This record gives sequence, C-alpha cells and structure tokens, in this order.
Amino acid sequence: MQAIARALCLSTALLVSACGGPEQAESDTLGTQSQTLTTGTSQGCTFTISSALMPGGGQPQYAITLTRAASSTCAWGAASVQLGTSYNVPTISLAANALGVATGFSFHYSPSPRGNTQCSVKHIRPDDLSTARDTLLVVNFGAGNVNACNLSIASNGTTLYASGTKTGPLAGETGSGSNYTATYLDFFTSTTAPTYAAY
Repeated sequence: MQAIARALCLSTALLVSACGGPEQAESDTLGTQSQTLTTGTSQGCTFTISSALMPGGGQPQYAITLTRAASSTCAWGAASVQLGTSYNVPTISLAANALGVATGFSFHYSPSPRGNTQCSVKHIRPDDLSTARDTLLVVNFGAGNVNACNLSIASNGTTLYASGTKTGPLAGETGSGSNYTATYLDFFTSTTAPTYAAY
C-alpha cells in the first residue's frame, strides 16, 4: 500500500502537499494559475477560497470566504472577506496571478428548493480584498441551474475561463449541451462580458 501511495504522490505535482511533501513554490507571473482549485498566489500573497456551514438553526446555509495568509512576502498581512452565501453546498474555485485574484462559486440564493443555482465569478483586489468585478452565470430566465464555475487562467495571463455544467442555455451561447465554458477576455483589466460556448 505504501508503494501505491508513493506512486500516486509522484504522479502529479498538484498532490505533493496533500501527500505530505513540500508545497511547490509559485512564481508571481501573469501566466501563473492557482496551485489547486482553491488556492493561488498574487503579488506575493497566498489566497484560499473555502466554504463552511453557518451556525444557527433553520435551513442550512453556507458562507463562502476568501482568506489572505500572512507571510514574509505579503505586504498586507492576514485578512478575510465573505464573498457570498448559499442554501446548498457550493462548488468553489480560485485562480490568481500578478493582476489579481479570481474567485468562482455556485450558490442557491433562496431557501426554497424551487430557486435556481447560479455561479458568481469575481475579480478581487489583492490589497484590500474589495470586489473589482462581479459577474453572474445564470441560465436564461432562471429556468435551470449553473452547478459549477471552475476557473483557470490562459497562458497569456489575461484571459479567464470558467467551466462547468448547466441545465439550460446561457444568454448568447454557441453550441448546445449540458457543459459550458465562459471566456472572459482581459478579465482583470476590463469589464468585457464573457462569451459562452456549450457542448
């Protein structure tokens, strides 16, 4: 079993820290993507997105939080901000580079099961954790769900991709199917609307 575990650890660099090895250092370049789906580095600081069940009775609700860790390379110290809440378990994602931090999370906005699930894609400023840009991925007329928005940054460092599954069409999408990719050109430096491709 130990031999199998070691083979699994060596099979991918993303699992090094999960298997007990040292974390891989990231360079703070425009092309840098998140180290995992939930952690990334921008301007010398490490950011992590997480979700947790909120205290209290009644309908379960989850808080989605972005945390900036304190380190010798981070000029601003430790801090966190709540990005949103969801009445179902959210899917969460993060991508970061020198231009900023992109967060993505699904959320069910209503305690009613009849409400839909949407996805929020935000550009967060690394210094004060304020929201520079906030977009929603929503099925036309709310007649369906966007179940995830998994983020990645293209090698040019400026184009952001969000991808996942959905149960209806997105506005202006090309193609058809239950999977989608949203492409944000110049995500960190503009407010250009995304284009959607379904497959």
